[in-house]
Amino acid sequence: MPVAAVYVGVGARRGVPAAEVLELIEQTLAEAETETEAGAAGPPRPSALVTVEAKASEPGLLEAAARLGVPLRSYGADALSQVAVPAGSSAAALASVGTPAVAEAAALLAAGPGAVLAVGKRKSARATCAVAYGPA
Repeated sequence: MPVAAVYVGVGARRGVPAAEVLELIEQTLAEAETETEAGAAGPPRPSALVTVEAKASEPGLLEAAARLGVPLRSYGADALSQVAVPAGSSAAALASVGTPAVAEAAALLAAGPGAVLAVGKRKSARATCAVAYGPA
């Protein structure tokens, strides 16, 4: 499926290092291999990293976005809590940032109407990640 944009939703615990976030993103994008609009196969290149507003100033997320050369965008917990996600809810995320899902919800919300969740939530020790495609 050709895609117009690739959004990587990320969640993180306070103090997560950028290296851990980047490793998780790399692994998750490798799972999201798809045909690009140009017809080339391989891991997709993200258009943006997306998270909950409460984590938008987390240094590890900001550094990961900068090293990937993409913006770090954020949504409020209320907006994210309205997005249905396959992984279900996380009590830890709800208690910490006010929404039951961050990575999948952020990726889907950023990708917009017609979004496809390419890779559901993946976890490392201190981060979560999911990939959604926006329609071509």
